[in-house]
Amino acid sequence: MTTKPKAVLCLSGGMDSCVCAALAARDHEVYALHFSYGQRTEARELRAATDIARLIGAKEFMHLKIDLFRRIGGSALTDANIAVPDAAEDETQIGAEVPVTYVPFRNAHFLSAAVSWAEVIGAKKVLIGAVEQDSSGYPDCRPAYYAAFNELIRQGTKEGDIQVETPLIALRKKEIVELGVEVGAPFHVSWSCYAGEREACGACESCALRLRAFREAGGVDPIPYASGAGRI
Repeated sequence: MTTKPKAVLCLSGGMDSCVCAALAARDHEVYALHFSYGQRTEARELRAATDIARLIGAKEFMHLKIDLFRRIGGSALTDANIAVPDAAEDETQIGAEVPVTYVPFRNAHFLSAAVSWAEVIGAKKVLIGAVEQDSSGYPDCRPAYYAAFNELIRQGTKEGDIQVETPLIALRKKEIVELGVEVGAPFHVSWSCYAGEREACGACESCALRLRAFREAGGVDPIPYASGAGRI
């Protein structure tokens, strides 16, 4: 039996991350990395990531906990003094500007840890489910960001041959749902809501984008939503 190449997967537990995980497991021996960073739904995201890693058959699951984003603040996801806003009624306006749910330079910290682990275990790929299309407008989800990060890896690692890949970055959310169904992504254990942990709020931007994606794909989102949360 041919041994699959190793890959480190940045696994948040969200919808996009879930599909990226299923793709990663198809082609690689997966080493999943999850961060608890003081986000509002920290415990729920950890549960989702743990379940996804188990269901895709990840070789290892590493849970790292960092406190710097909570201490720095500046994001509705990590600062209790900043409310998580409801999504704009006009969904076409989502992503028009960087929202208050952006965590300053977060993905650079995640990728740095992932590359460090990849160097140690001999993995040549780091996978992350970043999405530019139909997203909330986060600057660290743009293709140019990952091109620059790959140049940093080339210059700053021992061999310089590790590559960050973003297999979903150009897809619409609807297409991500369709792809997830095709590859058997375990959507039922994923979690995308910025605010709720027992039930998804259905009102934040992340919920709005997820609900719209399932609706446009002709599917039903299998996670629980708060009563009257606008499931269509």
